[in-house]
Amino acid sequence: MVQYHTPAPSAGRVPTADATLINGKGRYPTGPTSPLAVISVIKGLRYRFRLVAISCDPNYVFSIDGHTMTIIEVDGINVQPLNVDSIQIFAGQRYSFVLKANQPINNYWIRAKPNIGRSTTFDGGLNSAILRYLLAPKKDPTTTQTPNSNPMLETSLRPLNSPAAPGVPSVGAADVNINLAIAFDFAKFQFSINGATFVPPTVPALLQILSGARTAQELLPPGSVYVLPPNKVIEVSIPGGTIGGPHPFHLHGHAFSVVRSAGNSAYNYANPVRRDVVSTGGATTDNVTIRFKTDNPGPWIFHWTTPGP
Repeated sequence: MVQYHTPAPSAGRVPTADATLINGKGRYPTGPTSPLAVISVIKGLRYRFRLVAISCDPNYVFSIDGHTMTIIEVDGINVQPLNVDSIQIFAGQRYSFVLKANQPINNYWIRAKPNIGRSTTFDGGLNSAILRYLLAPKKDPTTTQTPNSNPMLETSLRPLNSPAAPGVPSVGAADVNINLAIAFDFAKFQFSINGATFVPPTVPALLQILSGARTAQELLPPGSVYVLPPNKVIEVSIPGGTIGGPHPFHLHGHAFSVVRSAGNSAYNYANPVRRDVVSTGGATTDNVTIRFKTDNPGPWIFHWTTPGP
């Protein structure tokens, strides 16, 4: 997670994080050498780690000096084991990985490099925690980071079960196809999607729908509600390159198949990763595309999880 040292009213419209916290602990530039989170392991054992990004704005590249990680779960869905030496994780995303404690007894840096922030280095233990083997001295590690030669690629993740995306395996061949064009109005300092800017209702949409007094379309500005037919295949595409991006999008109530990932132009309908948070990518050539089936009725929100530009 991230920490801000400036009160919200004076932090500006898009505040910059002062520190990265791992399990609630961290250091910040010019600050004291405060205690860091310590993950204790015993040599020869295997450990399941659950990695969760509860940050506001930054995404992180996560790694552990001298160790590889075997990813086994993504956003609550089991995947075929994938060995990597780093994981880029966006706000709202979750991963489980298995770590083998097979290195010499020592202390090792756990690193979470943010893409933005007051400091994006590891100087003095910034953006870090400690992996400590039993019997290792209680001190900061002296390990160095080697280049990540096997980073996680979203396109390499495969569901463990029922891998195919729903529907006809062709671009635009779903029952309903939606493109979400994101724009930013600098004068109003507002984002819009397909020309509509979200304005939250004064009463939660679900309560108003259950009352029967109003329809969902009446609760929000025109363009904010997409009425989808039940038990149909939906394909949503989100062009990249938006200011402040990449933006991680989260769909409530459903997991979706990522048939086209950021940084990739190929479509995969045979065995794409299935998750509920996806990054839209920062390049204008990106066109992240997802597929899901409307098999869980409700007023589900689809939103990105980072602030403005």
